[in-house]
Amino acid sequence: MHPHAAVSTSVPPPALDRYAAELAALERIDQRRRRLTVEGPQGARIVVDGREHLAFCSNDYLGLAADPRLVEAAVAAVRVHGVGSGASHLVTGHHAPHARAERALADFVGLPAALLFGTGYLANVGVLTALTGAEDAIFSDALNHASLIDGMRLSRARVVRYPHADLAALEAALAATPARTRFVVTESVFSMDGDLAPLPALLALCERHDAWLVIDDAHGFGVLGAQGRGALEHFALDSPRIVYVGTLGKAAGVHGAFVAGAPAIVETVLQRARSYIFTTASPPFLGPVIEASLAIVRAEAWRRERLRELVARFRDGLRETGLRLAASESPIQPVILGTNAAALAASRFLRERGMIVSAIRPPTVAEGTSRLRVSFSAAHTAEDVDRLVAALRELDVQGA
Repeated sequence: MHPHAAVSTSVPPPALDRYAAELAALERIDQRRRRLTVEGPQGARIVVDGREHLAFCSNDYLGLAADPRLVEAAVAAVRVHGVGSGASHLVTGHHAPHARAERALADFVGLPAALLFGTGYLANVGVLTALTGAEDAIFSDALNHASLIDGMRLSRARVVRYPHADLAALEAALAATPARTRFVVTESVFSMDGDLAPLPALLALCERHDAWLVIDDAHGFGVLGAQGRGALEHFALDSPRIVYVGTLGKAAGVHGAFVAGAPAIVETVLQRARSYIFTTASPPFLGPVIEASLAIVRAEAWRRERLRELVARFRDGLRETGLRLAASESPIQPVILGTNAAALAASRFLRERGMIVSAIRPPTVAEGTSRLRVSFSAAHTAEDVDRLVAALRELDVQGA
């Protein structure tokens, strides 16, 4: 023992027993999460516990997370700009690479201004708390991500939760509200089901009822649109009412997120978002990496085409089985199994065969809809998909 180490003689707090009991309860209902430790870079194949596995569970949709061009851009930028930013953006942490990346991101999605955040979670919380208050109303799709839900809770606005993609229910709620300002909040591609929000119809409702449309394009940015510019390009949407949140740690293969929209909107978020103001800025070397990623995303449309081909091959391969697939054409392909135990057993079954697919359980999804969340990357091959399909067909025969 170190000569100056403190020796505790106190009795453990009673709360420790409560926390331990709560963890044991999660274990009993198959809801306790455990981490995998990846040894080496992210990709279609990853090493876990010294063994290589096919991975069908990351959000690296375009296969860029370990792209050598992004690695070289990061190394070169670190040599010039160092590693840490040193402070928050509003002190001395806002570096020239941040500013250039923000201009590039705004141009990429076709909006006037953009603001970088450390993560998509921080961006969603920041947007909703900065733009709304107690006199406002937020209309939230029932399947929105936890980061959006937390942002709504912190905003103090009145929150109206409408059934998933139910335009009639949303319109009735919009028409009935006396709120000062209305915000319709939705994901573009829903992260657990993989389906697309009816964004053109949602925007039309916002125009009709003087509302803002907040789009979380975490799983659409880089994947949707001819040049990967996201949901706005995919649906050809152009409106000053749009507040756009894009994520850089998924298809773009980098890290962080951004908010884009009208200059007054972006500046309001900068001035008011506590998740932006009171946190250290992202490392400045990420700026040139983001710009390098945007160039690849824009130029290499084959990556999006491959994703479409892999998804079609997967769905065709399971068409005549008893497995229930969600209605998704995106790289997110859920296989709905029902119970927590069934999802965990299926995940273990695939792991034994050298494939990693995450079991998603409540509270992330509704009770009775536990699933395998299969996600594809442009780095996968047709043979990879066939191997997964063969294992799932074997699982189906065994009565998953």
